[in-house]
Amino acid sequence: METLKAQKKDSKKQKAIRITGAEAIIHCLLAEGVDLIYGYPGGAIMPVYDELYKFQDKLTHILTRHEQGATHAAQGYARVTGKVGVAMATSGPGATNLVTGIADAQIDSTPMVCITGQVTRSLLGSDAFQETDIVGISTPVTKWNYQITKVEEIPEIMAKAFYIAKSGRPGPVLIDITKNAQFDELDFVYEKCTAVRSYKPVPTPEPSSLEKAAELINSAKKPFIVFGQGVILGEAEAELKAFVEKAGIPAAWTILGLSAMDTDHPLNVGMVGMHGNYGPNMLTNECDVLIAIGMRFDDRVTGDLNTYAKQAKVIHFEIDPAEVNKNVKVDVAVLGNAKETLSAILPLLDKKEHKGWKAEFDKLHQIEFDTLIKNDIHPTKEGLTMGEVIEQINMASGQKAVIVSDVGQHQMIACRYAKFKQSKSNITSGGLGTMGFGLPAAIGAKMGAMDREVVAIIGDGGYQMTIQELGVIFQHNVPVKIVVLNNDHLGMVRQWQELFFDRRYASTVMTNPDFVKIAEGYHIQSRRVSERTDLQEAVQEMMASKDPYFLEVKVEKEDNVFPMIPSGASVSDIRLK
Repeated sequence: METLKAQKKDSKKQKAIRITGAEAIIHCLLAEGVDLIYGYPGGAIMPVYDELYKFQDKLTHILTRHEQGATHAAQGYARVTGKVGVAMATSGPGATNLVTGIADAQIDSTPMVCITGQVTRSLLGSDAFQETDIVGISTPVTKWNYQITKVEEIPEIMAKAFYIAKSGRPGPVLIDITKNAQFDELDFVYEKCTAVRSYKPVPTPEPSSLEKAAELINSAKKPFIVFGQGVILGEAEAELKAFVEKAGIPAAWTILGLSAMDTDHPLNVGMVGMHGNYGPNMLTNECDVLIAIGMRFDDRVTGDLNTYAKQAKVIHFEIDPAEVNKNVKVDVAVLGNAKETLSAILPLLDKKEHKGWKAEFDKLHQIEFDTLIKNDIHPTKEGLTMGEVIEQINMASGQKAVIVSDVGQHQMIACRYAKFKQSKSNITSGGLGTMGFGLPAAIGAKMGAMDREVVAIIGDGGYQMTIQELGVIFQHNVPVKIVVLNNDHLGMVRQWQELFFDRRYASTVMTNPDFVKIAEGYHIQSRRVSERTDLQEAVQEMMASKDPYFLEVKVEKEDNVFPMIPSGASVSDIRLK
């Protein structure tokens, strides 16, 4: 891949400086506007860390307690800011510990640059101490990766890394740098990358596609929009709102699309997918035009593809051509950045209202509310529910908090019941479903948005996968709010065992430690709630705190998350109980 210079600068005018490769890496980061990185030092990356010591006034390094924590923190930072997150690790186990976070970022389209140290060039392939082929290992889960073995490669490759990570459909990039390239010197000149040969990050929208799409939408009797994270990544929130309001179309979100549109908007009809809302899932198979915007038709959304929206004409607004017709055959593909394509189609749309069609969503919502939602958020039973905790956080935060969830039952409850008035507010692991994501991602999110309240919603299982990152909160006094919804089970696995495996609870019951004492060991203000009478006051105390806060809520042990589409079933087979 060769870098093209769209506007070729006269590099002679830029004064070259003679520096080591390790220092060059720091200068590259600064040139890309990086001021915060997460990482863990070790032998093969030591020269870069030595240079970091000299640049502490310009570049903050956060020592996470595990390399996986560094990637998730970088993800949280990227998701809340829209900037490229940066993580760094040494060779061997340091590098391999990044892989889960890289894979998570790849499937969730999160811009991230990971820098790993590597053994010196002469030792490559010799099974030297802490040598591993991280380029080979990470190839399936990166947007691009590269091994630098010569110091002269550093400026161009680093520039390309940041360009590829953040352009088009974003994703993770890994740059592996041998130790000799860090020690050697070069005449350093940095030039930002503006294009790469054979890589077209944003397709040009075709006017004919926009016209065909507009024609279908204008003639539709029962149109339905499903929007995903592409709206947030494309910063197309205002354009989506204008589109929905002008065409009068009910709109639902995927879990990563959540917060792109005000959750209380009258045309926002809820969440699609396995644990989504009753109406949007049922009516997917009744709409006549399905408009997908910045989403990828993954299996959790579609259920059985053989029965998914077969009656509908499908329009797909998408930046990545590889996603078009991958799972669901579409009638019209509108390629391009969502901000551009939604702006372009708006003048072609008729001003409409679909009151009768929207009433069908309202009717099904009422059924869901009476059957489920009411009991989730306003329960009368003795045990505390996850839903009522989320509802209390909504009220205490004024629906303005960033909610970072881990993976499991609590994640689905958080995505179902959290309310948002601002974009980039829902941060979770969507495609990979990574337990342990929540705590470090919340740290990164808070550091990226210090002016916003950040609340981590975590289960007792996922919490213990990255609990060591409490050390980062303590060391740097990161005022993140942590809520552990403790049901003493791996709740989602237990739910499946109950429903589909005849209640054989194999390896799902957890004997947990005293989470409050652990948090107190990190000098974090802590509290445990097991009675409903204490919940509201505890949540308000937590949200009012200016410091880090840990709240454990002992919730019902055997609650299930409904609605639910059984794995492989049609979206129309959604169960309310």
